[in-house]
Amino acid sequence: MFRWLRNSLLTGIVVALPVTVTIWLIYTFVNFVDRVIKPLIPAQYNPESYLPFALPGLGVVVAVVGLTLLGALAANFFGRTLIGVGERLLNTVPLVRNVYGAIKQIAETVFSSRQQSFQEVVLVEFPTKGSYAIGFVTAAAQGEIKDDIGEDAIGIFVPTTPNPTSGFLLYTPRERIMPLDMSVEEAAKMIISFGLVTPEGLARADVPEYIRKKAEKRTRTD
Repeated sequence: MFRWLRNSLLTGIVVALPVTVTIWLIYTFVNFVDRVIKPLIPAQYNPESYLPFALPGLGVVVAVVGLTLLGALAANFFGRTLIGVGERLLNTVPLVRNVYGAIKQIAETVFSSRQQSFQEVVLVEFPTKGSYAIGFVTAAAQGEIKDDIGEDAIGIFVPTTPNPTSGFLLYTPRERIMPLDMSVEEAAKMIISFGLVTPEGLARADVPEYIRKKAEKRTRTD
């Protein structure tokens, strides 16, 4: 009886926790955006000025509409010209120039419709010999990095767990990595979950044997 109660409780937690956390995150995000955006809406254009109740999510709707209009403006000649003038002004301020440039590059990488971010998932020997980490291929080494390594080197981003937004940028010869069949999304889930959530193929495999087969496959490809 006790075991049944314990298993039922754990099952309930497993079912309720993702739903609860998701609802809480959405609620927190909507409230945050509403607190920032609603005070910026003129009273004559704010529906809450004419209604006896608040409209949750109004700030989110206004933000989405505003960003869409801004994107449409930036896509035409007048908008591009205006943005170019603004960027040239920002570039005259040393500290602001550095911060703006870094944020712009990150935003373009993350939100670009062109697949410029991570190209594939690989295993790379890191941080010590015989230890392997999941990494994401970023781009081929260029310039002095390529010249100094002297080989066909590529950039590998090795994220930390459970926060994949931080990590290590490695440059390693291409023949020293082992491509994986899993998608970027599957690898991200695996990293965030401390390896508890694994792609179906890897979950059924013996990991050392899996790594050995990947190494053999890489050797045959080369």
